[in-house]
Amino acid sequence: MLDDTDDIHPLFKDAPSSTEFKKLRKRIVREVREAIDHYGMIERGTRWLVCLSGGKDSYTLLAVLHELQWRGLLPVELLACNLDQGQPGFPATVLPEFLSRMGVPHRIEYQDTYSIVKDKVPQGRTYCALCSRLRRGNLYRIAREEGCSAVVLGHHRDDILETFFMNLFHGGRLATMPPKLVNEEGDLFVYRPLAFVAEADCEKFARAMNYPIIPCDLCGSQDGLQRQQVKQILDGWEARSPGRRQVMFRALMNARPSHLLDTALFDFVGLTRQGDYKFTEDHPPELTEK
Repeated sequence: MLDDTDDIHPLFKDAPSSTEFKKLRKRIVREVREAIDHYGMIERGTRWLVCLSGGKDSYTLLAVLHELQWRGLLPVELLACNLDQGQPGFPATVLPEFLSRMGVPHRIEYQDTYSIVKDKVPQGRTYCALCSRLRRGNLYRIAREEGCSAVVLGHHRDDILETFFMNLFHGGRLATMPPKLVNEEGDLFVYRPLAFVAEADCEKFARAMNYPIIPCDLCGSQDGLQRQQVKQILDGWEARSPGRRQVMFRALMNARPSHLLDTALFDFVGLTRQGDYKFTEDHPPELTEK
């Protein structure tokens, strides 16, 4: 059904007819559906604020969610939102014109967080933390004003992996971006439906669809970011062992608290022995809690 070119959402009009693109599109749609189902994102009749930066990932997110809604597979209302953060040279007309042409309900919000970031962040430090915090606060406010139950972000599988290794290397903790969470105030969900989608697929998809990509010149102009360094490491691993990213991502879905060291997650002190067991590294003794 997804390949029926006579009945598709306008966001997919003029899509390439090649077999390669159809396979790519089908894979991305399937992976988004799997993430939505796996993490229980759907509340029927609610409204989602779909955050659109103008990058390849958010365009992919927007298109796939509208395709699923168009097919009756996503029973929620979608409102696209772009937060214009006042970056010099930002092409403010690109997204409104695109969204209007595609018939996508949307809200464009202007908030000059750029000046705040430039003023508050010392020379030589990265902007990402403060920029994202200000952006998140504004998006939560907009979601409440628009009656949305969830803020939907375009982070993909590689973003999630990179964040895990950033926390591992620099934060001293095992954590990453979860596909679903509740904000600190407890009134909004935050969803990442692209959690299973590779960055390379987002790039191929957006390029093939010829969406008007807008680069982030604020943080993209900075060299030596921790995320860029982690990305280079992961790129190297993937080049030497194709498929490594997907294996590592599966590991994030297969955590074993009893085989880590966090006593807040597992009661090591309260463990008791149950009979005599032969111990090997592959087959540790069976242990139970009191």
